Amino acid sequence: MKAMVLEKPGTSLVLKTLADPCLGPGEIRIRVEACAVCRTDLHVVDGDLDHPKLPLIPGHEIVGVVETVGENVDRTLVGSRVGVPWLGLTCGHCSYCRAGQENLCDKPLFTGFTRDGGFATHVVADQRFSFKLEYADDPVAVAPLLCAGLIGWRSLKKTGNAKRLGLFGFGAAAHIITQIATWQGREIYAFTRPGDVSAQRFAISLGANWAGGSDETLEGVLDAAIIFAPAGELVPTALRAVRKGGRVVCGGIHMSDIPQMSYSLLWGEREVVSVANLTRADAFEFFPVAARARVKTHTVVYPLERANQALEDLRHGRMNGAAVLVP
Repeated sequence: MKAMVLEKPGTSLVLKTLADPCLGPGEIRIRVEACAVCRTDLHVVDGDLDHPKLPLIPGHEIVGVVETVGENVDRTLVGSRVGVPWLGLTCGHCSYCRAGQENLCDKPLFTGFTRDGGFATHVVADQRFSFKLEYADDPVAVAPLLCAGLIGWRSLKKTGNAKRLGLFGFGAAAHIITQIATWQGREIYAFTRPGDVSAQRFAISLGANWAGGSDETLEGVLDAAIIFAPAGELVPTALRAVRKGGRVVCGGIHMSDIPQMSYSLLWGEREVVSVANLTRADAFEFFPVAARARVKTHTVVYPLERANQALEDLRHGRMNGAAVLVP
């Protein structure tokens, strides 16, 4: 198999030819058809997240076809198209797992971080943490749903019934959630990097009611806001924009430090909450909703060997929608 390998955080990925990965009990080997590139991959490569498996194959928005299965896996799964997300395995017995909060498991494994991921021609996954994609005709279009979609969905649920919703950072997750939120009848107000006219036009084209820079002041207040950008300075900005009793949801796995701020921004029963990882239940909820809302992902395709270019383009905001690697 071929794979783009991270040997040390802060360095470029290296294209390598490796032996096909071995299967353990309960595992499946997948021929990768597409793997979307997530901002979390950028954090892993840059060393923002501690203790990655090294050397490591990144990538956790994987769509592919099952080639073979290990012990205790139904052989009829061979030939099926499946998706593999960030949450790769949980212990199943800690207090969080027992309480139905597997996203907070004390001893998890994460695809493309603590187990090898999908920046490769093949990947091995635990069958219990993969999803059968029976009606997915286009692997490239589906791949961003495996993280940008799922984390966006979990973030959206945290906003409750908020009518006027602000999205700070208009990347892969925001472009998916805008389509779902507008289908639900919500109003979307998109905040981009100052001066990013392309992203603002993109947001409007997807149904946003307003789009502007994060340095702009919106007329009226928001009921809730989701911060997808990994920028801690946006937390006080978002708090200023939400009404009393409103909620700010931090949707990223990594964020720069939140600056010191006046308590008056939080007062009035405003809330700041985070979203951590995802659960399998999120996927079972989300995929039917995305189908009913007729979500259309906007993708930029890169061959596997150009993974470093895809990461750089994501880092500098050179694309709208999601980057997807194709072996």
